Amino acid sequence: MTSEATAGLLAVPGTPPTGSGDSAELLDRWRPGEGTWFSGPRGGLLAQGVARRVDDPDEARRVLRETDAAGGAPAVVIGALPFDPTAPAALVVPEAVTWAPPLPGSVGRRGEGADPTHWQSRPVPEPAGYEAMVADALRRMRHGALEKVVLARVLDLVRDTPIDQPAMLCELAARNLAGYVFAVDLPSTAGARSLIGASPELLVSRRDGEVVANPLAGSAPRRSDPDDDEATGAALLASAKDRHEHALVVDEVAEALSAVCEDLEVPDGPTLIRTDALWHLSTTIRGRSAAASLDIARRLHPTPAVGGVPREAARRAIGELEPFSRGFYTGMVGWMDADGDGEWVIALRCGEVSGAAARLYAGAGIVPASVPASELAETTTKLETMLASL
Repeated sequence: MTSEATAGLLAVPGTPPTGSGDSAELLDRWRPGEGTWFSGPRGGLLAQGVARRVDDPDEARRVLRETDAAGGAPAVVIGALPFDPTAPAALVVPEAVTWAPPLPGSVGRRGEGADPTHWQSRPVPEPAGYEAMVADALRRMRHGALEKVVLARVLDLVRDTPIDQPAMLCELAARNLAGYVFAVDLPSTAGARSLIGASPELLVSRRDGEVVANPLAGSAPRRSDPDDDEATGAALLASAKDRHEHALVVDEVAEALSAVCEDLEVPDGPTLIRTDALWHLSTTIRGRSAAASLDIARRLHPTPAVGGVPREAARRAIGELEPFSRGFYTGMVGWMDADGDGEWVIALRCGEVSGAAARLYAGAGIVPASVPASELAETTTKLETMLASL
């Protein structure tokens, strides 16, 4: 696929791509098991069918060149990579792609939602167990080289009828118009299984050599009272603990990008961004690179925003402390064309959904100043994004 064909997706926000579909109509057309929906502030796409599967991301660029030369299918690879870089990816070359401008200022809901009394839930670990995990991580920091580690927990949900995944996706989009909303088909032997979420965090994008990364770290819950809400954001921006956590992430992302980018621009300090549920500390890093977007994303993954510092010590701690596999949570979701242009986001505020069951994920960054009860509360707030969609 030529850069002209994808120019609309990465164009100035508000500029509709040539030959695009209506973004809200495309969102309504997504069905589990039939394709992938990906949308962000610059636009989105609906990919349908499977022309080729790409289990190994090392093969993505070669497959795209072959697809581009052969014609027929669009030379775009789209899907998800797991948290564990050694695990199989869920990438495909679709049979068809329709590009869309950014979602409009409002998106229609579908359905009335499920009666909450019909749900059964099971947290893993239990809240007290999560606080014990955080306490264990803090002990490791006092007695070792670990500076930061992100610890996650899950909420398993089951209801008595199948989950309406398209309605769930529409609700996420309606609540997160400024973020990245996605629904990715995952490999399954027992019916359609989807990774559905609304991530606030751009891992990396590349267009015509221009590279942008937007690491987030440090967060605080939104407040219903506008004055309290603004004060909460200001307090987050002034928090020494959260700025330290944020700096650990930015420093490592910038170091990784410096190996493949020229003219790297790293701001001196963070700014604030807001989602429906949270304030975040945010830094936008820019540069130029000839490397493909997926190759850059894999160089960055996992960032300290989802793993920790030092990287290997944090990965060991996660494996020893978390009583479940993350799967695609805190992996990456996105797309790339044959020119290497593309957009990849971290798989946050997401869940795996199949039939009548959903597994929702949330995590928090643990640093020496962390308090176990506060980190538990942060994960609870983050789970609300997905719970609201149900």
